[in-house]
Amino acid sequence: MIDFLIDNAVTLVLLILSINVVYVSLFTIRMIFTLKGQQYFAAMVGMGEIVVYVLGLGIVLDNLDSFIYVAAYALGFGGGVLAGMKIEEKLALGYITVNVITKEYEPDIPNRLRDRGYGVTNWVAYGREGERLMMQILTSRKSERDLYDTVRALDPNAFIISHEPKAFFGGFWVKGVRK
Repeated sequence: MIDFLIDNAVTLVLLILSINVVYVSLFTIRMIFTLKGQQYFAAMVGMGEIVVYVLGLGIVLDNLDSFIYVAAYALGFGGGVLAGMKIEEKLALGYITVNVITKEYEPDIPNRLRDRGYGVTNWVAYGREGERLMMQILTSRKSERDLYDTVRALDPNAFIISHEPKAFFGGFWVKGVRK
């Protein structure tokens, strides 16, 4: 069966392309698990990744007589980067810290966010144009888009910046995260 696939040029191009999309997607997922400290998942994905990599590279190296196979390998790599990014968006592992600065110095904004389940710490800050309401919000990455939409609905001119915390201890979120 594999000999038939390798003998047919169009099928071989599609096979190389597909294998590399799968390989690079697995590579991306493994890196995410590694960065998130999930070593066993990273190791399992890595084992599958290397099998796919060896198969794909072996096929390309056996067929270096045609540039089209190398081009398929390169296209598959690019496609794998895009696919891996989409998979990462869907997995949305971890948490983000979102800082929100708003001119609307209104206690209702933090309370409305709290009512939606977000942990909000707020205080008065002073900017170039006077008092501002500053909020720091920790949420799961899966809730990131909803949080941005909610903040924009409450204040379309809010300044929003986010980052991914490496670690956190204590407070409102730790009890929920430990579960």
